[in-house]
Amino acid sequence: MDNLVIDTPEQIPLEFPLAGIGSRFLALAVDTSIQVVAGLGLVIMAMAVGLRSSRLSTHRTWVLAFVALFWFLLQFGYFAFFEAIWNGQSPGKRVTHLRVIQDSGRPITVYEAVARNLLRIVDSFPAFYGVAIISALLSSKSKRLGDYIAGTVVVYEKPAAIETGVRWDSPQAAGGSRYDVSRIIPEEFQLIEAFLLRRNQLASEVRAQTARQILQRFAGRLDFSPEDLRSPEALLETLAAAYRARARYG
Repeated sequence: MDNLVIDTPEQIPLEFPLAGIGSRFLALAVDTSIQVVAGLGLVIMAMAVGLRSSRLSTHRTWVLAFVALFWFLLQFGYFAFFEAIWNGQSPGKRVTHLRVIQDSGRPITVYEAVARNLLRIVDSFPAFYGVAIISALLSSKSKRLGDYIAGTVVVYEKPAAIETGVRWDSPQAAGGSRYDVSRIIPEEFQLIEAFLLRRNQLASEVRAQTARQILQRFAGRLDFSPEDLRSPEALLETLAAAYRARARYG
């Protein structure tokens, strides 16, 4: 499996296993199945409404327009919506443990989620994502056209066991925070998220050193106690959860 290696601002390399065409198509198959079921449900509901209407001819145009609009949003808004709210994952990618990230290794924003999926209609030509397959085969990072436009890449994310008593995305962690996370800038938050997502790929010594170096970037602003710094990863989990809750990411 090819890896994408990125140096953090602390000069610590993080490795991201690149997702291949096979795993991406498996994720797409799951997502497509969900889309088909949702689309068929919509059609059935529209037909039921139309048949019950005493003025079928009057409502037919509106029903058809609504179905067409919903179908378009389902086809092209589905991926952008889930990738934006699930930090680079659609339901299919979550099942297959794939994630979309920026080329820098940072989590994608709403902009990247929308931009990469606007090109999906081109990537799907002429059939069965033919353009996307050719693009991925020619790319050293298995990128389709949408990934080039948005500056993103799809990576494989190994299921990680929880090693501490605090989940960095849990409401409990966010609620227990006593730090003013507004003093953390977005770039620093993205660095925290990138580390928490990829820490299991690092050797234990490098992992601990990286966590401490990240905390040093804003330790003076948040006034950590010596007790806090004894568990740097747990502290980063708490800060990330508090930041996400404050920004309404969770």
